[in-house]
Amino acid sequence: MAEEFGGDLTGAEFWGADMRGARFRDVNLTDVKISHAWLVDFEVDAFIDRMVVNGVDVTAFVNEHDRWYPLRAVLRVTEPEDMRVGWAAFGDAWATMLGRVRQLPDAAAHESVGGQWSFVQTLRHLVFAMDKWFTAPLLGGAFHAVGLVDSGSTGVEWPNVDRDAAPSLADVLAVREEQAARMSAYLAAATKDDLDRTVDIVDAGPHRVRECISTVLEEEFWHHRYADRDLGRIETEI
Repeated sequence: MAEEFGGDLTGAEFWGADMRGARFRDVNLTDVKISHAWLVDFEVDAFIDRMVVNGVDVTAFVNEHDRWYPLRAVLRVTEPEDMRVGWAAFGDAWATMLGRVRQLPDAAAHESVGGQWSFVQTLRHLVFAMDKWFTAPLLGGAFHAVGLVDSGSTGVEWPNVDRDAAPSLADVLAVREEQAARMSAYLAAATKDDLDRTVDIVDAGPHRVRECISTVLEEEFWHHRYADRDLGRIETEI
């Protein structure tokens, strides 16, 4: 297995490094400079704010042609109003996808593609993520039983989470609707001072509220991407 690197590598320099096949995930590459390099079959999937390739600023071109940019841009908002607008945008995006799911046989919502989470499991994980980063620390609420814990969090006892739960799509959607309403209500009244408050996150330590909200938005974005990918494959097979 390839060696894994994590932690703070701020200011690190890599000379003569062979990084063929390397994978970078959930990394901060602000102000990174790459020179004297070979970029062959090089792929980047990221929020891009000024990217220069061989002296050419390609930022506008990339963002203009990125169909995910309207939602991707939400991941870096910091003001309460922008968060309100961004949260509503995710609600619309999921509603559109749910319309596609409802055009398929009922079993499709529980179908795994390539060993990945099914549509229902994806929504269940978002229930868990919302409880971890919003319901529990910001509202003092409990974790919902249908939440699906990710592999990186399995070593923790998550109160009230039923690891043997097998809810229907309707069951999970009902929970998601309640969570969305609470998030909308919170953001409607949130101020900058509220977002700067620090709370403690189980298994993650202290975070500012704005970081918690941003994490929820990031979870929504990436899992919407994954669900769209897998749903597309299911649609082509029916």
